[in-house]
Formats: sequence, structure tokens, C-alpha cells
Amino acid sequence: MSAALLGIGVTQFVWIKAQVNLNEKNFDDKVVMAMNKVKTRLQKDTDTKDFVNNYLSFKNKERQLSFENTKLISSLLSKDQSYHQFAENLRTIDPEGLLENINKENLDRYIKEELEDQGISLKFDYGVYSNKHNDFVIRNGNFAVQVEGNSSPAYVGATRGLYDSKYKVQLFNDEESLTGYLKIFFPSKRSWLWASVLPSMLSSFLFTSLILLCFAYTIFVIFRQKKVSEMKTDFINNMTHEFKTPIATISLATDSITNDTVISNVDKVKRFASIIKQENKRMLNQVEKVLQMARIDKKDFDLKLTNVNLNDVVFQASENARLKVTHRDGYLNTQLNAVHPMVEGDLTHISNIVHNLLDNAEKYSNNSPQISIRTENYNEGVMVEISDKGIGMTKESVKHIFDKFYRVHTGNRHDVKGFGLGLSYVKALMNAHKGNIQVESEIGKGSTFTLFFPFKFSD
Repeated sequence: MSAALLGIGVTQFVWIKAQVNLNEKNFDDKVVMAMNKVKTRLQKDTDTKDFVNNYLSFKNKERQLSFENTKLISSLLSKDQSYHQFAENLRTIDPEGLLENINKENLDRYIKEELEDQGISLKFDYGVYSNKHNDFVIRNGNFAVQVEGNSSPAYVGATRGLYDSKYKVQLFNDEESLTGYLKIFFPSKRSWLWASVLPSMLSSFLFTSLILLCFAYTIFVIFRQKKVSEMKTDFINNMTHEFKTPIATISLATDSITNDTVISNVDKVKRFASIIKQENKRMLNQVEKVLQMARIDKKDFDLKLTNVNLNDVVFQASENARLKVTHRDGYLNTQLNAVHPMVEGDLTHISNIVHNLLDNAEKYSNNSPQISIRTENYNEGVMVEISDKGIGMTKESVKHIFDKFYRVHTGNRHDVKGFGLGLSYVKALMNAHKGNIQVESEIGKGSTFTLFFPFKFSD
């Protein structure tokens, strides 16, 4: 899929670049066609009486005609030649004079008109380049002859694009001499070309991004499903182990009861029957946990709302947990600081929430557990905080501890049993009570679970 996406991206780039090149070729053809038409119109201007008179008056005023050329021109005019013939002969006598006497207003108008006829509306610079002066004699509608060797860097920089432009046509040239060129330069041509394919580029980028996002989402889902599958496998393994032990115990107790030496002893029969009853209850509790979580997932449960005293719930739960904690030489500190501990909720589920968290705090503590639980009034409700100094969790683990079947790895410890449903149950029931739960944890330093119950369920 990655190779296919890369191939699609490269192919689209090649197509877009080919489209840009095609647009550029069409643009070049139109510009050349327009410039040739301008050239034709300028040549027609030299066939007029105005051009001849302007030329002679300018040359005489500047005293730029030698005696021989003056005599020759007079001879040509005396032969009653047409203005076209005069212009043709003038190319031999004074080819540069044709460039210098171009009507700059007409030239500006011709270029604009011909470019518009070709559908070109880009901003442009133009100039008439003289081979004799090695510079422009007309630039953007103004005469601009530079003194040789004295062109300023600013001037050269401003005309660099015009100097290097590929759009040029020869003006007033014959087979013996190259008088000069008409050049045009479009500063924004490159950006215009890419803008012409912008819709294609945007649509290509949009759909490629959409495919890429779908691909990334697919990969994300695959990894998530793989993780869920692994967690379910662990859950099945744990559940099998949890069921296997009581089943084995029940089987041994049953075999013992049917033994001839035991069946006649009432006390032993009662003892083994008690064991069977306890193990059967244990199995029922495990099954009930799984079924309860299934009902919660389906939202198939009802809360029996009553006024619950959280101080009483915490006190009772801590007293029950204290036995296991003190048995491991630890301590459990209880602080009932909530002045208004009454909240609206389901007593059974709230008790289970607190019991689950205290049970986890004890199970995931090394050596002597150090646990504290306190209640506080906070923000129109009651806060219950349970802290321990146990093994703690990584930030990655904290992100997933409320996922169903997820269990934090405990390293070399294999004595911590469970299905990975406890915290998932806690989260679901906190949401059902319109409350919230927050977790802070650090490896080796312990964890803190903060519960918040609003006073009123509607809050």
C-alpha cells in the first residue's frame, strides 16, 4: 500500500509537470505569434511619409548624417521612390536609424493589442535591443540608450530578465546585417503556469491525502484490534486458570466424599461440602463479573438511586481492606474530611468502585502496602482520593488502564490475579453516575486515583 501511494504520488507529479510544460509551449507559441504580428506592423510604419520625415528631421537635427549619406538620401528621394523603397534602401545606409526612429507609442500599443488578441493578460516588460549599442534603445515605452560601459548595477539588474528572455524577433534585418531585436519578458510567467494547474494539484493532493488518511486509519485499527485480540487471549487464559482451580478443588472434594472412609464421617462430609460450596460461590462470582461487564457494555443496567453517604462507604471499604493490608505489615490511612458527604447514586455500585480501587492498591504494592484514602468536598460534589506507594505505572499504561481486558504488566510478579475488568467497570460506573475519574502514576512511586461524585445525579 505504501509503494502504491508513492507510485501514485510520483505519477501525479509527472502528469502535472507535463501539463505545465504543455501550457508553457502553448503560451510560447502565442507570444511568438503576437511578436511576429508586431514586427509586421512596425515594418508597415516605415512605409509612411511620417516616418521618413521624422527620420530626416531627427538626423539633421542631431547632425548624424554624413555628407555622403545626405547626398545619397537626397538622390533617392529625387528619384521619386515610394516610402517603402526608401525604407528598403535606408537599411543599407543607416540600419540603426530604423530602430532609433520607431514610434514608441505605436510599439507599446501594438504589443498590448497583439498579446490581448492571443488571450495573454500577464504583466510584461519589453524592449528594442540594438546590436550596435549592445543595449536597449527602447524599454517599456521609453528611449533608454545607455552610455557604453556606464550602465549601473541597478539598471542591469532591472533589465536582466529582458536580456535573458527567450522571446525575441529580429527587426528590420536583411541578409547582410542584423540590426536588432524586439524582446519581451513575463516576470510572473512561472507562477502563472503553476497557478493554471492549481485545481489539478489541489484535487490530487486532496484525494491522495484522503487515501493516505484512510490507510493510516486502517493501520491504526489493525494494531488496535491486534492489541484487543491479545488482551482477550490473556483474559481467556486468566479466566480458564481462575475456573480451573475451583473445579479441581471441587473434584477432589467430591472424590473424597465418595470415599468409604469419609462418607461415614459426618464432620468430614460437612467439611468437604463446605469447601465445595465456597469454591462454587467463587466460580459464580467470577462469572457474575464477566456478565456484569457485558451488561454495562450494552447499557443494560439500571442504577438504584438513593442518598449515599460517601464517608460511610469509604469507612466500611477501608475497614474491610485493612485486614489484608495489615496482614502484609502495611497500613491504610483514612481521612473523612467531607463535611457534606451525601451524594445521589447507587450504593452497591459506588461501594464496588471503592472496593476495587482499594483492592488494586493492595495487590500492586510491593512488600508492605502504604495506602491512604480521603474524602473532600469539592466543586459542588464530593472527591474521593485513593493513593498508594506501590509499583506504579508508565504513562503508556495509564492511557489504557480503563480499556476492557487490559492488565498492566507486573514484571516477574505472577501472583496478581484478575480479568482486567475492574478498572473498566470503575470507569463505566463513574460515567453512569455523571462523575469522573483521574489517574496520576509514576513507576516505582505509586498511583493516585481521584474520583468525583456530584451531589445530584442530574448535575
